[in-house]
Amino acid sequence: MDKKDSYTVEIAGLKRNLRLFEVAPGLRIAILNILGDTELTQAAAKALAEKLQAIPYDVLVTAEAKSIPLAYALSVETGMPYIVLRKAYKPYMGDALQAETLSITTGKPQTLILDEKDRSLIQGKRVVVVDDVISTGSTLQGIRIILEKAGASVAAEIAIMTEGEKSKWMDIISLGHLPLFTE
Repeated sequence: MDKKDSYTVEIAGLKRNLRLFEVAPGLRIAILNILGDTELTQAAAKALAEKLQAIPYDVLVTAEAKSIPLAYALSVETGMPYIVLRKAYKPYMGDALQAETLSITTGKPQTLILDEKDRSLIQGKRVVVVDDVISTGSTLQGIRIILEKAGASVAAEIAIMTEGEKSKWMDIISLGHLPLFTE
């Protein structure tokens, strides 16, 4: 991968070269994919857990799929339970809650679903929303809709990285920021 096709970041003391991916004509983003990168996932979880120490919360919530390892590692670090919002409904999910989002990486609408069994775990609870990278905020918005329907409140929103217009993400607890790459 040549230098113009990647972007180097440092996350929790670890360096990674992120591949640049075109999401629209003349617009590329750096892709952080933590799946399979146990070293980075553990280091990021430890650093984010430290940032969460002063925040009272009851449960971690994430969306399927790339941020699941981060939510799990954070759960291990903090001792707090985590819930995964799924992207496809299965009959065993019962009376599930749903919200729709638009993903920047797929460019298509996606549905987020809270399994009926998890509803009681977040009703009336303070939730930390966990994501790997926050780009447009559409996943966050979908998660917020589900949390509101379930009677939960957002204690904090965290991510390994934010991306795009930095001023939009001042309230997000993160370990860094990724720029957009225009040609």
